[in-house]
Amino acid sequence: MTVAIIFETIEGHTGKIAKFVADHVRKSGQEVTLIDTSDRTGQASFDGVDKVILAAPVHERRHPKAFEVFVSASHQDLAARPTLMISVSMSAAFPEGLDEAQEYLTEMEMRTRFSPTSEALVAGAVKPGGYDYFQSQVVRHAVLGDRDYSLDEGEREFTDWDALAKQIDDFMNAA
Repeated sequence: MTVAIIFETIEGHTGKIAKFVADHVRKSGQEVTLIDTSDRTGQASFDGVDKVILAAPVHERRHPKAFEVFVSASHQDLAARPTLMISVSMSAAFPEGLDEAQEYLTEMEMRTRFSPTSEALVAGAVKPGGYDYFQSQVVRHAVLGDRDYSLDEGEREFTDWDALAKQIDDFMNAA
C-alpha cells in the first residue's frame, strides 16, 4: 500500500508530526510519500496512492492558506481514496478546547469543500523563544488563557504521541 502524507508546518511541530506519522506507517511495511504544501516547486501525484494523511497546524483560527488551497484544488483526488486529516492546535491540548479545535477543522472543511474520511485533533507545541512580542501575547492570553501552563516554562510539546500512533493504526487498518 502507498500512503501520501501531505502536510504544512509553520513553527516546525507539524513537520515533526508528519515525520513521526511517516516513520510509523513505514514500520508497518507501507510505502510513504511526503508532500510539503509550502514547497511551491513540488509536484503532487496521486497515481498509485491508496490512502492519504493530511496534517496542518492552526494559527489564528486557520490552517495555512497554501495547505487549504492544495486541499481544495485536489478535492477530487482526495475524495477518491480514504483520507485522515490531522488538525494540530493548542486548543486540542486541553479538554475544554476540543470543541474549538473541532470548529477550526469544520471551518477548513467548509472553505475547501472537502471532508476527510477520518479526523484527528492533535495537540501542538509552544515555542516561546521564536515568538515576537505580539505572538507571545496572543499565545499567553488568547491560546493558553487560564490553562495550567505558562510561557515562562519554556518550550513544550503537548502532543500525545501514543494516542496519535493509535489513530494512525486505526486509520491504516480501516477498510
